[in-house]
Amino acid sequence: MKSDAKEVLRLLPKMDEVIRLLEEAGLTGRFSRHLVVEACRSAVDRMRKAAIEGERDPALNPSVESAAELARARLEKLASPSLRRVVNATGIILHTNLGRAPLCEEALEQIVSVGKNYSNLEFDLDKGKRGLRYDHVRDILCALTGAEDALVVNNNAAAVLLVLNTLAEGKEAIVSRGELIEIGGEFRIPEVMQKSGSILIEVGTTNRTHFSDYVHAIGDNTGVILKVHTSNFRTVGFTEEVELRVLVELGRQQGIPVVNDLGSGCFVDLEQFGLVHEPTVQKVVCSGVDVVTFSGDKLLGGPQAGIIVGRKEIILKIKKNPLNRALRIDKLTLAALEATLKQYLVIEEAPMHLRVLRALTAPLEEIQARAETLLARLRELSDDRFAFSLKKGISLAGGGSLPTQEFPTVVVAIRAGHLSANRLEAKLRRLPVPIVGRIYDEEVLLDPRTVSDDEIPLVMEGFTLLVQEHSESSAPQKGLVGIEDDEKG
Repeated sequence: MKSDAKEVLRLLPKMDEVIRLLEEAGLTGRFSRHLVVEACRSAVDRMRKAAIEGERDPALNPSVESAAELARARLEKLASPSLRRVVNATGIILHTNLGRAPLCEEALEQIVSVGKNYSNLEFDLDKGKRGLRYDHVRDILCALTGAEDALVVNNNAAAVLLVLNTLAEGKEAIVSRGELIEIGGEFRIPEVMQKSGSILIEVGTTNRTHFSDYVHAIGDNTGVILKVHTSNFRTVGFTEEVELRVLVELGRQQGIPVVNDLGSGCFVDLEQFGLVHEPTVQKVVCSGVDVVTFSGDKLLGGPQAGIIVGRKEIILKIKKNPLNRALRIDKLTLAALEATLKQYLVIEEAPMHLRVLRALTAPLEEIQARAETLLARLRELSDDRFAFSLKKGISLAGGGSLPTQEFPTVVVAIRAGHLSANRLEAKLRRLPVPIVGRIYDEEVLLDPRTVSDDEIPLVMEGFTLLVQEHSESSAPQKGLVGIEDDEKG
């Protein structure tokens, strides 16, 4: 060990001195003593490690004050929410990393009502005895989709897993090779099928699968025919697939259940808004398919959930599967899902109430008007270090939905004379209410398609802080509401 490192180690502060400094700052009244001690120990350990490794960081200089500041920062981070609101200005409507579908007001109200009080989660108020949590959404799902029965679990991957485990554990599950998709987080249909205990039987090729492929694959150990809607990609060109209604007829002739995993799941005919065709759950159920699975937090516009609808006798088997308990939906998600589904009781009005559908179907004129409003407000800041302009752009659905659909938009493009686009984007992410945009051609772009009218004031507050930071002095400013002047950007 170098002599200067040894000297630094000799200067490491004593724990009781650091704790005393935190006590004087009043932090010990806000945190349990064992947390304060742990934070102080962690701070001193960081200083020790920095000394041994030769790290040069002023914040890690061995002093009581530095250690107390490190410990305070650690405690404040524990007390601050990690999961928090952001402004999605990326133009990706169902942004998986940013929480996908924002919930409607009715869903939020129902979450609060059920969450802060007792509820009839598994209690039948009419009969005065235990009930099933699924019953709260069963009737409305059946009414909206035309299915005989319904069940909800925690996400669509779980729904597929549960269905296959129930119908095809130890048996063969036939699926087209072109439908063996990978969904978010590197989860793949073949892997989900393997965990379900079913035996994957691939038929056809990547781009073409024929009816005869399915017929030849059916045997004595066939448990299910699975059709997967490729909701997150499209194969074009020399392609062929077997229509669902044809597979349904084949399944009936052979006595084999047919399952259709829709992925995104949609109740509204998007073609009426000029968008690409996306099969609705209602039409898929009408095909006579035995089971349909889809997500609650994508095109449906609700919370994360895996929805299973289909024939009553099959859904009953799925409900009785012991695995169902491990995958079941919780009361807050159930409350949000029920409130979301009620927005479809008048299906023509659903796009007005659900933010995802509003963003998907909003005309360009509406987006441009919001962009012009945002541009005018930003220019009111009157800071010549920022240049704002409007440009044409493209928004995307995201979240593994409508992969070929591009939504024309008008974005607010921002250049900062004193900052690179990367550093400006980083500063926006570090605001008290983070603003997440995208970078193109050395400009930060804010897409109003995913910024609501009531979020424009939040964008203004963020840019006001940036302007103030660089207007007060040409020298670097410290301690400005968490905005860091990070040269690494």
